[in-house]
Amino acid sequence: MKQRIRVVAIIRDGDKVLVLKRLTGRSEMPVFWELPTGKIKFGEQPEEAMARSLKEYVSITATSIKLKDVITFVALEGSSRLDNLYIVYDVTTSNKPSPRERYSAYKFTNDFTSLHLGNASQAVLDIEDDKGMTKRSHRETANAATINVDGASRGNPGPSGIGYVIKDTTGNVIEKSGEFIGFTTARSAEYFAMKKGIERALDLKIKSAQFISDSLMLISQLNGTMKPKNSDIIPIFNDIENLLANFTSVSFTYVPREENQAADKEANLAIDRILKK
Repeated sequence: MKQRIRVVAIIRDGDKVLVLKRLTGRSEMPVFWELPTGKIKFGEQPEEAMARSLKEYVSITATSIKLKDVITFVALEGSSRLDNLYIVYDVTTSNKPSPRERYSAYKFTNDFTSLHLGNASQAVLDIEDDKGMTKRSHRETANAATINVDGASRGNPGPSGIGYVIKDTTGNVIEKSGEFIGFTTARSAEYFAMKKGIERALDLKIKSAQFISDSLMLISQLNGTMKPKNSDIIPIFNDIENLLANFTSVSFTYVPREENQAADKEANLAIDRILKK
């Protein structure tokens, strides 16, 4: 099955949402509207792709891009089934849209019944409005310890390390460290880092914790909006799930890479200690 990955912006004006009129390029295709949507280019982070797409297609400068959801759904494209993964962001902007290239018009609306919406945007809006959507239920973690974790791999696969930084409820660092884990992929390193952070939190008798990572896939899976499908990470993910039963409250937060530098530093120092021997 083919997979399509897109970034999607939800831009609001009060209770209304921005939708754009799509230029189809083929006269036989019906005109439709969609949420601002873009592809991820090679080497881009999803947030970078979102900011670029808004600037490129509607001349919008994003002032804030916050992860809202990661959703998956299957749709038919001709005779084929297409597996869709859409990374949805709440976006605030500093200017009004000015559509170009792929779009011919825009409007802010909360009445989608009068519009012909593209299938993907309709699916995103349906899922976002579906109050029965299954997600991990977390108890309040407002006064919790925070644990930043990160994995690093030089070569992907290559020499790999994990790092973590644990802070108490006042923000003071109570422990930080890193560990060399041998040769593996960057993806596996991220999951091993989360497992190690959870284990150390439990060792320190922490029962309420907010875990922070710059791996969107990992955080989405732990929040229940994606399921792990890769055979190399499913055993680690299952170990993590079992460990989480020992907390009274827990939450998982995604941050951009630049906001996770302390844990990244510990992971890379662990690799350096081995490579310099």
